[in-house]
Amino acid sequence: MQPWKRIWRDGLAPLLATTELEALRHALIRDDPRLIQHATTTPPPTEVFYDEEMAGACAVCFCGWQAGGLTTVREVEQFFVRTCTVADEALGELAACRHFLNWFDEAPRAEMRRELLREVNRALNERLAAAA
Repeated sequence: MQPWKRIWRDGLAPLLATTELEALRHALIRDDPRLIQHATTTPPPTEVFYDEEMAGACAVCFCGWQAGGLTTVREVEQFFVRTCTVADEALGELAACRHFLNWFDEAPRAEMRRELLREVNRALNERLAAAA
């Protein structure tokens, strides 16, 4: 299995609420321009912009922003750090999330959307099956 998929399946997806995964799913389907590559947030997560409203986010941040009720760069950045830290600890690897984040940033957008949508659908389907 590709490292990014392992990180997604075993580290990140289990930490994201179903509503957060659904928000990401819709963004991937629609090719939402607010789902950005090569940065965690827009504006960037620097002190100057902490209290600014969000304009764009990576896959992890998008979940907290669009479905978690977070609105400012500071709130979304804190969500990102918390989520990645817990995922890294669960995976037993320091900075394990980098495998997913690097793939997300470097994959051509069409490929990223197709492959990540598959993984999001997989996670949602597993939750449905577990609930039944």
